[in-house]
This record gives sequence, C-alpha cells and structure tokens, in this order.
Amino acid sequence: MKKHNVFLLSLGCSKNTVDSERLMAQAEASGITFTELAEEADIIIINTCGFIEDAKEESISETLAAIEKKNEGVIQRVYVMGCLSELYRQELHEEMPEVDGFFGTRELSEVLAAIGAEYREELYDRRTLLTPSHYAYLKIAEGCNRSCSFCSIPKIRGRYISQPPEQLLREAALLKASGVKELNVIAQDISLYGYDLEGKTLLNNLVLHLSDMAFDWIRLFYAYPVNFPLEVIDTMRERENICNYLDIPLQHCNTRILQSMNRGINKKDTVRLIETIRDKNPDIRLRTTMIAGYPGESREEFEELLQFVEETRFDRLGCFPYCHEEHAPSYAFQETLSAEEKRGRVEELMELQETVAEETNRIFEGKEIKVLIDEIEGDTALGRTEYDAPEVDNECILTFEHTSATAGSFCMAKINDSTAYELHGTVI
Repeated sequence: MKKHNVFLLSLGCSKNTVDSERLMAQAEASGITFTELAEEADIIIINTCGFIEDAKEESISETLAAIEKKNEGVIQRVYVMGCLSELYRQELHEEMPEVDGFFGTRELSEVLAAIGAEYREELYDRRTLLTPSHYAYLKIAEGCNRSCSFCSIPKIRGRYISQPPEQLLREAALLKASGVKELNVIAQDISLYGYDLEGKTLLNNLVLHLSDMAFDWIRLFYAYPVNFPLEVIDTMRERENICNYLDIPLQHCNTRILQSMNRGINKKDTVRLIETIRDKNPDIRLRTTMIAGYPGESREEFEELLQFVEETRFDRLGCFPYCHEEHAPSYAFQETLSAEEKRGRVEELMELQETVAEETNRIFEGKEIKVLIDEIEGDTALGRTEYDAPEVDNECILTFEHTSATAGSFCMAKINDSTAYELHGTVI
C-alpha cells in the first residue's frame, strides 16, 4: 500500500502544537512521511484554531488555499481537524464540500485512519517536535471545567482531564533524551491539575519530579487565579531550574466585570493573590492577559483597569478586544462597544504597558544574565532570559564577535541597553 507524503499545518496555541506532534509521531510509525512544502505532499492536514475571530479567519483562509491546490491537482486530499471543526463541522462541510474529512479535537485515531495510518496506544508518549529541538511543551491536562462567560474552550475541548503523572514523566523523559532543555508545562488551567485524579492538587508534586529530571528550565502556563496552589511558588523560588515566571491570565480587575465573566474572584482577592505570589518569590516575573471592551464595560471600569495595570506593573502583558463568540455564554449579552472602540481601548492599555515594560527592563542594564539562544542570524544571537517564554515575550539580541554562540545553547550575556520588548547586549 502506497504511503502518503503529508503536509501538516498546525495553527493556534501551543496545546494544538502538542496535538499535531502526537499525530505526526503516530503517523510516522505507520510509514507516513511529512514534508515541509505543501507542493510536495499528497495530503494536506490543517489543525485549526477556533478560539477568536482572527484565528477562525486564518483557519478558513488556509483551508481555502488547500482546496485550491487540490482543485489544481497539486495535492490529492485535504483534511481539517481541531477546534474549528469541533465547533462548526456541519457548517464547514456544507460550505467546503471539497474537504475530504472534518475531525474534532478528540478524533486522533480517525484522522490517522483517513491517511492510512494506525493509532497505537503504546506510542501515546511519543511526539515529533514542531518546535526547535531545544524546547518543547508538556500538556498536563485536556479541557476545562471553568465556565468563563467569554470562552468557548469547554465546548471545544470538553471537561477537564488531568494526564496521569506517571505518563507525563515518561513523556518528559523522552523529551529530555531527545535534547530538550526547556520544558514548558501547559494546560488550559494548571491550577486544577490532579483534582480529578486524587481530589487534590498534584501540580507541585509534578513540578518537583520534573525538576529532578534535570531540565535546564521548566516554565509554567496557564495559572487560573482561583485555587492556584501557592506552594508551587515556594518550589519555584527553591529550585534553580524552575523559571521565576508565571503566566496567570486575569482578564480584568473590576469586580462587577469579573463577576459577569464568571471568573470566581474579585478585585480585592486578585490584588491579594499577586501580592502573596510576589512576597513568596520576589524574583518572579508575572505575565497576564486582559480583555478590553467586554459587554457593558463602562469608561470608568476601563479606567480602573488602566490604573490597576499601572500600579501592579506586570512584567509581561497582552490585551485582546472582547470577541463576541457565539458558542460562549456571553453571546447572550448585548455588545455595548463597537469594534473600533474595543481596538482603541486595547491600544490605550498596551501603550500604558509599553511604558511599564520600558521601566522594568531597565533594571537589566549593566547586569550579566543567563540566556537561552533560539536562533543565530549572522553575528547576532537571538535568545531569551528565564523571564521570557518562546514566541510571546521579550527577545534578547546579542552580539558575539569575540566568542562563539550556537542555537539551543545557554550563554551568559552582558546587557547594555533595553527597550520595552528587547534586551540588547553581548555574549560573554
């Protein structure tokens, strides 16, 4: 039986990336080969994102481009999988009959069967990395039990399911053996890890075991602010290879809006949580995300958010305009701001954050810090500190005229200049 060449396009978040990596490892075990060029493939698979409008549009655009290649005879088949298919399978099938199959977020074996491969349970731990070889993601749970009003993830991904610790440690060991130096621990909500297995948090215990495996860096995403196990912050302070970094999406600070968002926390408790985290680990850098233009958000409530961001001084912050997602509970609310007004508020908040980031980055000037080099461009090394996650955070731009530097290696760097989102220096 002829084995196909497949081009896999993985869109969306790092959790999607892990799904794609599992698919590739399983397919390769059945003799399927993957190509980096769509024109060299028989089959195109698109792992879609369906979280916000921009992501949906990108997924649809890429699917249409694949259909065009099929119509031109460049490829034979097109399959669409992932979040967008989970939400809109029937509608997509009606609008794009040229697609040979749509698969949801929990149909790995069906995708494999469609391309002539076999799913093997014993290979579950194995992945073919789509990231650079020196870092990888470890997805510790699937789904979400929270009911945030603006979010459709529970509908897309289902109820929260923690991966068993023993399975995660096997998977981590394989990643370590393959050369991974930075392990990024991810879930839609790491705060709940273990409750469905043993009725209590298992996050700190898992982090300790991963730390014992001697990864150079271990990084944590995404901490829900309710029931986050604070002993993890103590462990972070005590263990050198656990990055002093936490991504904790807050979404807003105003108590009325937090209540409408069904976040389970108010402003007072939010402030107390951040203060406690920083008290436990003064060296920690916090990343968060905010939503601007939520239904009913008044100018006064947005001003409160601006003040909160200015006073709290998050080291890293992203802001998104509210997306009126039809599969999210807040779709029942009436939007009160235009798209232009929402974008304006995002820009206003990010301008403020830029000023904060410029000030917080200046403390690195004149210091020597450890940097993981991601890429080499000529005589310039592009890397990150332990306070910066791949693809989303600050970049370290280093020259190395009098020494050597290679991608995937660590170095010490002397920082001599900074901007809001960059550190500039030289490799020592």
